[in-house]
Amino acid sequence: MADQPTIVRTERGLSISGTRITLYDVMDYLKAAYPPKLIREKLCLNEDQLSKALSYIETHSTEVGLEYTEVLRTAEEIRQYWEEQNRTRFAKIAAMPPKPGQEDLHKKLQEWKERIQAQSQKS
Repeated sequence: MADQPTIVRTERGLSISGTRITLYDVMDYLKAAYPPKLIREKLCLNEDQLSKALSYIETHSTEVGLEYTEVLRTAEEIRQYWEEQNRTRFAKIAAMPPKPGQEDLHKKLQEWKERIQAQSQKS
């Protein structure tokens, strides 16, 4: 029996055969400088699957890189679309008073948001 191809093209793009993991998922971790062992653990891959995925990415770096850039662009467009679609709804939710009995929780959440905002302004 011939070996099954490890990297296949699906409706999701270039994927690791027998999984729902795309090469773009692997690329995300590579861009974040994760070591191979951690990538394997995060994506629940075995050594052979990850090795063949990394090899494919290296061998077809131009093609995979272009597709990865397009995937990121599309994801950002989708994120912006839904953010715009829900802007009014999120504003209404944010303006609602806390439910009775949740005032302390709401206060902690507000303090956390202010702390995060202060930290991001320092950076």
